[in-house]
Amino acid sequence: MNENIVKRNDLLSQKVIKGLNSRNMEGYYAANSEEALKLALEIIGEGSTVTMGGCMSAREIGLVDALKEGNYNFIDRDEIEDKRAAMLAAYDADVYLSSANAMTEDGILVNIDGNANRVSAIAQGPKKVLFIVGMNKVCDDVDGAMKRARNVAAPINAQRFDIATPCRKTGSCGDCKTPDTICCQFLITRYSKHPGRIHVILVNEDLGF
Repeated sequence: MNENIVKRNDLLSQKVIKGLNSRNMEGYYAANSEEALKLALEIIGEGSTVTMGGCMSAREIGLVDALKEGNYNFIDRDEIEDKRAAMLAAYDADVYLSSANAMTEDGILVNIDGNANRVSAIAQGPKKVLFIVGMNKVCDDVDGAMKRARNVAAPINAQRFDIATPCRKTGSCGDCKTPDTICCQFLITRYSKHPGRIHVILVNEDLGF
């Protein structure tokens, strides 16, 4: 990454963390994936029951592999035949892993979901929610974050899942109502009622979509 982008992100992260803290959420900054992985494992704690949605960022920093290999009860829905049971287990987990489709400079998290398992777990259930967020997902405001979620994250995920949505063909949101739509629920997390529940690790890398 260009050194000027690195410096800009270093400075911007301070503003984002200040915003998160003002919203009763814990913010952290990692210069790279290695730092993010170490910090994530410290927050999770050995022996914890951990699960996740489709969090590419957690995979990219090596967190999923570390959880599988370490002293953790990691519930991997990709390896469980009963997907509904795996999703329901998330609500009673010690830690739920997620990323954000986008977030604002003042600490608001924006997520879009198809089945609602991810956004519902973020909103209620798990004792902790740990977000792994690349600095590429930080936007000016909620409007910019919503546009990013709908016009960047959603089309890429539609291509990844190979589903029949207009955005898969055009690369931008068509505000569709097709059966395959993955933009069914929108969650804007602007404040946490519960101190110490939501943790956000900002990583100075391009992670996820």
